[in-house]
Amino acid sequence: MAKTLDESFDKQVYNDPLSWLLSRQTFWVSMAALIAFVILSFSSEAFATRQNLFNVTRNFAFVGIIALGMTAVIITGGIDLSVGAVLVLSGMVIGMTMNVGMSFWIAAPLALGTALLVGAFNGVMIAYVRMPPFVVTLGMLSIARSLAMVLSNNRMVYEFGPDQDKLLTVGGGFVNLDLPFLEVIRIPNPVLFLIVMALITGFAFHWTKWGRHIFAIGGNEEAAILTGVPVQRVKVSVYMFASFCAGIAGILEVGWLGTITTSLGQGMELNVIAATVIGGANLMGGIGTALGAVVGAALIEIIRNSLILLGISTFWQGTFVGTFIIVAVLFDRVRAMRSED
Repeated sequence: MAKTLDESFDKQVYNDPLSWLLSRQTFWVSMAALIAFVILSFSSEAFATRQNLFNVTRNFAFVGIIALGMTAVIITGGIDLSVGAVLVLSGMVIGMTMNVGMSFWIAAPLALGTALLVGAFNGVMIAYVRMPPFVVTLGMLSIARSLAMVLSNNRMVYEFGPDQDKLLTVGGGFVNLDLPFLEVIRIPNPVLFLIVMALITGFAFHWTKWGRHIFAIGGNEEAAILTGVPVQRVKVSVYMFASFCAGIAGILEVGWLGTITTSLGQGMELNVIAATVIGGANLMGGIGTALGAVVGAALIEIIRNSLILLGISTFWQGTFVGTFIIVAVLFDRVRAMRSED
């Protein structure tokens, strides 16, 4: 099945690349982000400044990193509502362990290990016990955030021991990019993490057996089982990957903020799912790209930033994000109906 789909994909790309490109939701979302960027550059003097663009790219990087993992989950036809809670739990683990004097190089793996354990639990309950993803991850949302409160006694942590500078540099640092004839560009470290993870994820989606398996499961799980795909193991790995991405984002965000509270990541699930769906992932499964996750996250952050700069109440942000989700799903539904005809 996977071979047939790949051959059909290659044939469409090479025979009519323009039609293929125009049929991709990711392309239109990229165009929307580009148009919004141009309009805002003329509408607000503050938007295209180095500092504001630095803030925009850094802010969407956190959502983009988690959206990569969410894309894998949605491709299989699942959903993960616990990523925001996993973010704060992993952030609290590294914050509390470094607070008592532990090395960054020990605390970071502990935080990521905690995230992976949460993902493994979600995956096992969904794949082997056959509980609905919505129920399992909604329950884990409450459990993980509660554990973060227990771990910290619900207090703010801002002292991270002798390795504090390492943590602050990883999450809050940047790299100077010196280009000919241009001003020096500052690239936030979270953006570098996003770029590397997006490239690895994109490669895994399209060039590995794991990638072929998750698309096969999302396309037709029963057929995937019949063709020998280890559906249960793949599902567990997908939820572990989603939690791992949330764990990475948690460490980076704590390093950027220089503090950790139990309110960190609250409501982030909506933005992550929105970025994934807006970027072209199909909630029914079988469709999604790493690039789409990044572009969707960028568009949401541009909208949020523009509301602030144009003096519009940020209360409208939820309206815009929700509208984009509905439009994205409607667009995909219309496209599916046309292909059926």
